[in-house]
Amino acid sequence: MSAWKATIAVAMSNYIEAGAIIALATSLSMWQSEFGFPDGVVGLIAAFSANAFGSAIGAAVGGPLSDRYGRKFIYTYDLILFMLGALLVTFAANVPMLFIGVIAMGIAVGAGVTASWTYIAEEAPADKRAAHVGTAQLAWSIGPAVGFLLAVLVEPLGLLGSRLIFLHLFVIALITWWVRRGLSESTRWKAERAEAIASGRKVSFFSGITGLFKERRNWVPLLFLLGVYGLWNTVAGQAGIFQPRVYDASGLHDATQQNLLQVLVWTLTAAGTYFIFMRYGDKVSRRWLYFGGATLGIVAWAVLIYAPPGLFSLLFFAVGWGVSSGVGAQAFYGLWTAELFATRYRASAQGVLFMLARVLVGLLSLVFPVLLAQTGLAVLGLIILGLLIAAAIIGTIWAPKTEGKSLEEIEKERYGA
Repeated sequence: MSAWKATIAVAMSNYIEAGAIIALATSLSMWQSEFGFPDGVVGLIAAFSANAFGSAIGAAVGGPLSDRYGRKFIYTYDLILFMLGALLVTFAANVPMLFIGVIAMGIAVGAGVTASWTYIAEEAPADKRAAHVGTAQLAWSIGPAVGFLLAVLVEPLGLLGSRLIFLHLFVIALITWWVRRGLSESTRWKAERAEAIASGRKVSFFSGITGLFKERRNWVPLLFLLGVYGLWNTVAGQAGIFQPRVYDASGLHDATQQNLLQVLVWTLTAAGTYFIFMRYGDKVSRRWLYFGGATLGIVAWAVLIYAPPGLFSLLFFAVGWGVSSGVGAQAFYGLWTAELFATRYRASAQGVLFMLARVLVGLLSLVFPVLLAQTGLAVLGLIILGLLIAAAIIGTIWAPKTEGKSLEEIEKERYGA
């Protein structure tokens, strides 16, 4: 299987995983109305979804499993769990069914992300690594764009329409699982495993994690990537699942218009990924590419929060945040995490960082709807802008210069021969 075919086959899962977040985001209010639970339970469900703690659990387990048994091992099982969760949510008759289904989908997402971004980077040519990693980000962007559009189309059906969106995710996951059965194992992982066997090095479930933290040269990259992705994603995670409520607080109350605005945001995210990150991420200074995307995102949120409410501020936000997300922290995180860690614990590093990032999202998700209702968008905006500014500064100052180098060259520079 060629590098691009393998990339596309793996990236398909990102559509499903991002779609799960949006399917819940567009239906949370309807589930709340159907089962009559308070805002606190809304935050709890959101916190344990694919957007936060659920995927954190999956990443914590999936990363080490991927280093121990191979990237393909995760692909054999993660979407089976996702499909079970999607069916539970589709036919949920009470809060426990909804909650268990949401958690199952979240765990599957976390496990799948750690393996997919690792695999894509390992199989990509050195001079096209950003383009290949960007394919996963592209699929991640298309999923929400389609999800919000479907939410508009099925809105007349009420909660039944939302159930159909989850059912559509089940069908796509089934097709994706079938396609990925023919995926070959990562060549770099196989080479690393052969070397471990030849040298007599013992490999266990914890080898990736222990090796990651035992090597002191990994500590700075871990902190750097947590600052870049963890802080940015704490904001993006709230936007992913609570953005309709943010729009409501900013004066846009119509659900259809909210969803259409989100279709625009995610369509522009996909466009930013394809036309900027994928095309120039291997050719220009990544430091300044990151800086441009991060700055645009900060300005977009500042306008939405503090400019006079109206069509201009909403459209400016949609364009600014959409494009910036396409060339933002998540795309660079997927790229830099693969580059800055050795093959034997690359997926474990993905798992640890993704877990911590989603925990941060989950902690804020627990109180975000309550804070929004009690303090308003202007006060909450200080937290949002503070996190985005910190992520922008960290990523711009300490961006590694790795473009054009093979993973082996980067590994030799970082760890020595």
